[in-house]
Amino acid sequence: MSTGRKQAFSIQALQLLDAALVWLGFWLASILRDPIREAFGLGKMDRSMLADMSWVLYIAVPFTPLVLEHFGFYEHIRRKSRHKALQQIIKALAVMGLVLGLISVFSRLPEASRLILGLGAPVVAFLLLLRDRITKKRMVILDRDEGRRERVVLAGSPEDLEELIQELDPESIEGWNIVERFDLSSRPVEDLYELLKVETVERVIFATRRTAFDKVAQAVEACELQGVEAWIAASFIRTQIARPVFDSIGNKPMLVLRSTPELSWELLTKEAFDRLGALTLIILSSPLWLIAALGIRLTSPGAPVFFCQKRAGHYGKPFRMWKFRTMVPNAEALLDKIKAEHGNHMEGPVFKLDRDPRVFAFGGWLRKLSIDELPQLLNVLTGDMSLVGPRPLPLYEVAAFSELAHRRRLSVKPGITCEWQAGGRNKITSFEQWVEMDLRYIDNWSLWLDFKILLKTIPAVLFGKGAK
Repeated sequence: MSTGRKQAFSIQALQLLDAALVWLGFWLASILRDPIREAFGLGKMDRSMLADMSWVLYIAVPFTPLVLEHFGFYEHIRRKSRHKALQQIIKALAVMGLVLGLISVFSRLPEASRLILGLGAPVVAFLLLLRDRITKKRMVILDRDEGRRERVVLAGSPEDLEELIQELDPESIEGWNIVERFDLSSRPVEDLYELLKVETVERVIFATRRTAFDKVAQAVEACELQGVEAWIAASFIRTQIARPVFDSIGNKPMLVLRSTPELSWELLTKEAFDRLGALTLIILSSPLWLIAALGIRLTSPGAPVFFCQKRAGHYGKPFRMWKFRTMVPNAEALLDKIKAEHGNHMEGPVFKLDRDPRVFAFGGWLRKLSIDELPQLLNVLTGDMSLVGPRPLPLYEVAAFSELAHRRRLSVKPGITCEWQAGGRNKITSFEQWVEMDLRYIDNWSLWLDFKILLKTIPAVLFGKGAK
């Protein structure tokens, strides 16, 4: 769910408060540790209360609010039941508990620190639930007090205003005191000047689909002169996929319709994670590179170890993609003959064949374990590809796209693995279904989704699931 700046700021403030409550919960658990140990005859610890696990808090404190946000803990606070809030808290703490539990086991934390982790979870859950209920109660009280509610004027034609009210989330307008619905299509702008002055309005929201732009401009000027915020609903543009946001070029305001992930710290984190992850994987997989190079030289001599092909990258920009060679040297020249003799196991412009005769025996083994894909980590390192994203296709396959909508999969950087690659690639024979999975990834992208796809890729690679 997209949020406005004011709502986003409120969520960030709640997340900071919840991070402090997580620390407080573990601090209280550390105080309870010694009495519980003494009650069970385990003796009192000499070390300071959080000394054994202070570094664990560096993980739990900042990341718990982020996991809570993933489970929708900060949405619909006014209408959320106690049961729903508790359910979201338990899910988030279960995820953090799994992470911290693994850290505890692999780092061999002392028993006393594990006791703090065990005690801290219910204490943190209680504090988070208490904070959530207090926040809800305060919001409800403020909403009932008309003097504290934001004084708002809705301006536009009656039809536009009715559509606006119906389309808005009811929770979004519960904090408003709607002073008047100003019919901008029939009343003069001078009346709005007077209304803003008399009613001490804080914000004017314009629904302008059926109102002339010059009149809207005059009404916005009326707000500007009196220092009142003017919000214009972009309902005059109907989009199915693209998300409207405002930006500027120099000092010129622009309405941007974006159907790809917006530049953000999350996207920059993905870029950094790609580069660091690629470098780490290259180092860790270096023995496999040596095995692949030697095997190709011995079983298919007379041609390069690597296969390089131009693929369509971000927005269709060509780049050279690297793989270990798994086919005979003249594989590209044989493509048309193979299509004519064996057909195509994929419907659409892409070519896939379960048992391609051009693949030599050792190359088939490399494909089975996806070792042939390892050189693409070099493409990730240079910024042409990402670890997760739609698979890059050869230029001639992109040129054969039958629908313009298929090109939207080019609107993000291509990746080594994707939803199709991580699971089900041996079952999917329709290019339309493949594109549908890619577009669903683009429309719902998050770092969390990338991590889930990477985790699904591990068993797919280890068990050779669906490799062709």
